[in-house]
Amino acid sequence: MRFADDLVCCFQYRDDMIRFYRVLGKRLEKFKLELSAEKTRVIRFSRFDRSVRKAFTFLGFEYRWGLSRTGKPLVMMRTSKKKFHASLAAFRTWIKKVRNMFRTAEIFKKLNQKLRGYWNYYGVSGNSKMLGNYYYEVLRILFKWLNRRSQRKSCNWQGFSEMVKHFKVPGPRITGYWE
Repeated sequence: MRFADDLVCCFQYRDDMIRFYRVLGKRLEKFKLELSAEKTRVIRFSRFDRSVRKAFTFLGFEYRWGLSRTGKPLVMMRTSKKKFHASLAAFRTWIKKVRNMFRTAEIFKKLNQKLRGYWNYYGVSGNSKMLGNYYYEVLRILFKWLNRRSQRKSCNWQGFSEMVKHFKVPGPRITGYWE
């Protein structure tokens, strides 16, 4: 069973938005549901109104207006800063927990799975900078905590880079495109 509790509605005309917003609460009451007042809001998100630089966050992405390579207005997506930092914190917690429990090969195998999942979700066109930042930070965290497994330093950055190549750690990858 899947639950849909997040929703973004876009309208060309303000009157349509007002009419929809009035009816939405009544419609949800029929199913014994209600709108969260602190999470529900109406924003003007128009490519024509350049004076108002609005952005909103939805499902881990920040949406804002930008220009395509051809100079046409385009909705740009990038990883929200809150989700970016939460993902890094979760990775840091994970590596601290498993660094002494598993062998290096097993850690890299699980790392590859985690990165592939991250690239599949956040790998949309226009988000390559945030993907690159995430990749660099994950490798930096992994290097730090693998070197803390004993009193001796396991490897230097060059040796670590060779391990990354050996275990075929996937780099940032765009999986979804906007036209």
